Amino acid sequence: MRKLSLMAATAALIALTGCATVDGIGRDISGGANRVAGWVG
Repeated sequence: MRKLSLMAATAALIALTGCATVDGIGRDISGGANRVAGWVG
């Protein structure tokens, strides 16, 4: 569980640093969530 939390936090940090607008934040968070869901299963 700790590893999953760390991966999710890392993905969120990368997503937030890569966007410049509110719309971009939403797309990046959604993409990060989809990526983490793919890792889980």
